[in-house]
Amino acid sequence: MRHGFVKVAAVTPDIRVADCVFNGDSIIKEMKYCADRGVKIAVFPELAITGYTCGELFLQERLLSSALNTLKKIIKASWGMDMLTFVGLPFETDGKLYNVAAVFKDGELLGMVPKQYIPNYSELYEARHFTPCVGENRLLDWEENKSGYTYFGNKLIFENKDIKNLKIAAEICEDLWVVIPPSNYHVMAGATIIANLSASPEIMGKQEYRRNLVQGQSARLNAGYIYATTGEGESTTDLVFGGHNLICEDGIILAEKQRFKNGTIITEIDVNKLTYERRKMNTCEIAGWENYDFIDFSFEKIFMTDYNADGIKEKMLIETHLERKFPKSPFVPENKEERDSNSEDVITIQSLGLKKRMAHVGCKYVVIGLSGGLDSTLAVLVACRTMDMLEISRENVIAVTMPCFGTTGRTHNNAVKLAKELGITLREINIKESVLTHLRDIGHDENDHNITFENAQARERTQVLMDLANEYGGLVIGTGDMSELALGFATYNGDHMSMYGVNASIPKTLVRQLVRYCAEKADEEGKEVLAQVLVDIVETPVSPELLPTNEAGELVQKTEDIVGPYELNDFFLYNMVRWGMEPDKLFRLARTAFEDEYSNEEIEKWQKSFYRRFFAQQYKRSCLPDGPKVGSVTLSPRGDFRMPSDAVGRIWLQ
Repeated sequence: MRHGFVKVAAVTPDIRVADCVFNGDSIIKEMKYCADRGVKIAVFPELAITGYTCGELFLQERLLSSALNTLKKIIKASWGMDMLTFVGLPFETDGKLYNVAAVFKDGELLGMVPKQYIPNYSELYEARHFTPCVGENRLLDWEENKSGYTYFGNKLIFENKDIKNLKIAAEICEDLWVVIPPSNYHVMAGATIIANLSASPEIMGKQEYRRNLVQGQSARLNAGYIYATTGEGESTTDLVFGGHNLICEDGIILAEKQRFKNGTIITEIDVNKLTYERRKMNTCEIAGWENYDFIDFSFEKIFMTDYNADGIKEKMLIETHLERKFPKSPFVPENKEERDSNSEDVITIQSLGLKKRMAHVGCKYVVIGLSGGLDSTLAVLVACRTMDMLEISRENVIAVTMPCFGTTGRTHNNAVKLAKELGITLREINIKESVLTHLRDIGHDENDHNITFENAQARERTQVLMDLANEYGGLVIGTGDMSELALGFATYNGDHMSMYGVNASIPKTLVRQLVRYCAEKADEEGKEVLAQVLVDIVETPVSPELLPTNEAGELVQKTEDIVGPYELNDFFLYNMVRWGMEPDKLFRLARTAFEDEYSNEEIEKWQKSFYRRFFAQQYKRSCLPDGPKVGSVTLSPRGDFRMPSDAVGRIWLQ
């Protein structure tokens, strides 16, 4: 919890219609299961104590009194569980019957939230029995509470004072399906998590609709959403209920229960992440709302004594054992269908960006330094797509390979083969003599392979490309990717500079995926040689090839030995920039995601390296050439990320 994670559950218990005693025992059993797993918020279905399909029995005093007595039994059983629980039941007050969510913790009934919108169409006829909730919140007598009363109303927010911004509100089933759900107002009043107690029957195609609805609402509200619906055990006279539970966070499905099987799903909602997103989005209106009551509650088993970032011992929140998994490659979807779809979108966005720039400038040529590495390969593939869109010959893509001290046969051969297979123009300009002449001019010993030796080559290559662009009347296309920009691993006014940077917002892990995707497409189209070349490029170690090869002509300079594994750096980059993640939390998640690949010491080493480089190299990003944004993370100084070049990274490193 010290990092904002709150363990939550959506529960579909076994029930029998109108058998409150059985249902109560079943609910208590599931509550104990959740509490034993460390759950802090548990949500049960609508009318779980009686069952949703009781029909006219809802009007029977026998059922209502049994439901109320069962609720009291359940609340009493919650002692010591340290868990905020939402359970549905019919509840009568002032001669009217309401469909309510009872909210309780450790033997105290904190409130009752009645359903606001009562459906009375198709298979639903709740208006025969239940009254919609209108008016202000009020107090009800509840002698079992220490105070002697509890809250009743649909403008209640349950607020935990120990965990910053943990504020939970409830709505019931149909409330979500209306034009303006109550959860909209709950969030405007500050709620970060919505509990929905539901009884949603299954019909063909409804699963996808329901999933989109819950997922979309959590995204729209920048909120966590716990959706618990009833399942097997309800009457099947006319309907079947599937128990399709969902837990979402800001549009992402964290957990989804298999339908037609009762049970519980458990995961963690990251309240800090939700808070960051709301802080960033100034159109997310969190300005309070009229007539809300905030009901305080606390968790008892959440503190430990530890040292804070300043080395001072203090009382701190414990770390919650995480059920949820974190993708190692947050920029690359794990699902192949989604991965391929995203890859096509990204390449299309890159190509359309370049197409517009070429049309605006009025040029028909592009010049690209083709090294045989990942980044330049992707840039060439994008350029070819652009030429096809413009109906211009691919021969107008001028690919320039510029061998020097560190060029290997593998990369050179791949560059030559790639140009041939794509039908572009290849020019080879060996820059060794130009670089040596320059080094002599500035008085640098050519045997001193320091940063001057390396950067002289990178700047010579850029000079060649710029001059060729003038010669052809074209644009120099930048090949550098976002991971290199984040780490500053680019030569200032060398490969850092171009006339349009098509890869500027593509992280290295995504570059690799895009080239692999193009290889798969080439293979499907019967272009076997092209596919083989692209696969070999994907498998080639990343290197700027600025240090001389060994006697066997093999690569001696590998980028990831210098700046760290790109999969780690991209993990750090995504979670820091996209979600504003605290360094210790980011370290924890990296440990969780990469526990089989890297030791804690390796992760700490490269995370510190990431922060040092990120803060030191902003000046390179401040004068970044134009290039299209393709995802939710970008470092463009004109767009999403405006940071002073002399900002200090001390507190992140500390």
